[in-house]
Amino acid sequence: MALQLEICCFNLPSALLAQRAGADRVELCSGPEEGGVTPSAGLIRTARELLHIALYPIIRPREGDFLYTDEEFRIMLRDVDYCKQTGCNGVVIGMLLPDGSVDKARCARLVEAAYPLGVTFHRAFDRAANPFEALEDIIGIGCERILTSGQRPTAMEGAALIDQLVRLADDRLVIMPGSGVRSDNIAELVRTTGAVEFHTSARIRQASAMEFVNGPMQEDQSFAMAGEDEIRRIREQLNAIGK
Repeated sequence: MALQLEICCFNLPSALLAQRAGADRVELCSGPEEGGVTPSAGLIRTARELLHIALYPIIRPREGDFLYTDEEFRIMLRDVDYCKQTGCNGVVIGMLLPDGSVDKARCARLVEAAYPLGVTFHRAFDRAANPFEALEDIIGIGCERILTSGQRPTAMEGAALIDQLVRLADDRLVIMPGSGVRSDNIAELVRTTGAVEFHTSARIRQASAMEFVNGPMQEDQSFAMAGEDEIRRIREQLNAIGK
């Protein structure tokens, strides 16, 4: 059983590092402070040119909730089209209605626009009012995967629900745990959830290489970066478990 590892990357160096460390797929985002928003066209195109592993940009026009205006939805459609033109392997989407149900009509349009690319439904799922109804809705829409922390802040906390979702999905789509997935809990997550794909940013803070720093500005110029050693540790454990 080959266990898959997806790395959430907020910049190109992280994506290249993730590939080198053994990731199977990159979820490409910008804005770590916002929880991930759509990366720039330049970042998507350059990542596609340099990565030989699967590339899934997130389609999220802003931070905050997952209730979008018609104008924001128009942006999402155009971003999906750009990803398809650029040769990405898939996209990552998620939209809800005010009552916490999945916005089936508009998500279905995004899936249709993305075809034949794969589509992951992101952690908007964790804000859905009823996870079991949301699961069936997302399967019906045609997504191939749900990224979830089991409607808890971390996947370890939500492991019981993730296990239920894996069983209920019954191979109709992949349930992929994410949030707080690290090398010190990945084996436990495999055991308790039955999942076969896992998502992490393996995030660290990268210190700036600037030699000159304007002290009066009082700025921290470090930035979010994927941790190569951490990714390798997770990859090694998944490989050992999957033998």
